[in-house]
Amino acid sequence: MKRFFVSLSLFIFWAGSLLAQPLTTDTTRRIPSIALPFLNFTPDARSAALGDAGVALSPDANATFWNAAKLPYAEKDFGVSVSYTPWLRNLVDDMFLSYISAYKKVGKGQAVAFSINYFNNGEIDLRNNQGMNIGYFVAQELAAAGTYSRQLSQNFSMGLTLKYVYSNLAGNAVVSGFSVRPAQTAAGDISAYYKKEFSNLETGSNLTWSWGAMISNLGGKVSYGSEDRYFIPTNLKIGTGISYTADGRNRFNFLLDANKLMVPTPPVWQYQAGQYVAVRGRDPRDLPLMTGIFGSFADAPDGFGEELKEISLSTGVEYWYNDVFAARFGYFGESRMKGDRKFFTAGFGLRFQEKYALDFAYLMPVRQGSPLAQTLRLSLSMSLNKKSVAGLNEVDE
Repeated sequence: MKRFFVSLSLFIFWAGSLLAQPLTTDTTRRIPSIALPFLNFTPDARSAALGDAGVALSPDANATFWNAAKLPYAEKDFGVSVSYTPWLRNLVDDMFLSYISAYKKVGKGQAVAFSINYFNNGEIDLRNNQGMNIGYFVAQELAAAGTYSRQLSQNFSMGLTLKYVYSNLAGNAVVSGFSVRPAQTAAGDISAYYKKEFSNLETGSNLTWSWGAMISNLGGKVSYGSEDRYFIPTNLKIGTGISYTADGRNRFNFLLDANKLMVPTPPVWQYQAGQYVAVRGRDPRDLPLMTGIFGSFADAPDGFGEELKEISLSTGVEYWYNDVFAARFGYFGESRMKGDRKFFTAGFGLRFQEKYALDFAYLMPVRQGSPLAQTLRLSLSMSLNKKSVAGLNEVDE
């Protein structure tokens, strides 16, 4: 088994700069610092193959992650999905992300759901500043969530998710005199979904236009033992999708998502009198929760141009044949200044007996040497009790 061999300083860096804010005068790469980044990792293979787009995608059991408001429009009464992703498998062999989610439609135009997101960071060999081993630990993070969503009209719905998040990166170790402890917080998602269908009964053609929006991981700051508390990855996602079939047998889905991380932008630091001082912008550690979250739309030191660079785009195309086989292709793009993640994705989906599903996704980075290279995801799903579309939208306007 490959292991991380880390001193205290390396552990701090690896954990996402949670115990010491990175200070730099580099204005070409100003990346927001967050705790619990796993909360925004794409868990399922279907959306992963579509360039990480999914907020307006047709609903399935993984809507609990992408947009819970879609669940009342699901074609089946009940669905469950299990996903698995070996993480950074070119670097280590014991890190993985797993996700299980299930929903049940209750009443007219209502649904409840539950999900567990588990991230295993692998075994860590903790060492002090002298290089001496001080123990081993399997770092783990988990988010458990409950969801309720409801149609408010024939074409519009909203959803609410509450979650408990736990992160244990080093147990209760004392490293070089510094006490590290697990972090935990509560968070929530608020989502909305709108769709409009246009059908021709004579030809069998159908066009569905959908919109989705979600604020995810809206929750308290966390601490790993220091006095400083750090923002979790609160995220705004807005997306649209068009689904079209001319004959009911061949269907194309086109998707576009935009993401904005709602956390403070790092300031411009300058070294003065033996210490770093924020000369443009504010130290994120000094910002109250709501000020940091909602002020993130206008806090970039370089103004509106830099704010636009904090928006990443996801786009994908999905082709279905007879609702049995799907081919998928996508692209994800992010500014070099804000992380420089750029990659293509591809995958496929299979449906069996109108109940079971298998989905696979593969990631291909644009830049050579990316740690995300060859990331693959696998999802297995089951859904039961198919309903007619006519019976789905009986909510009074």
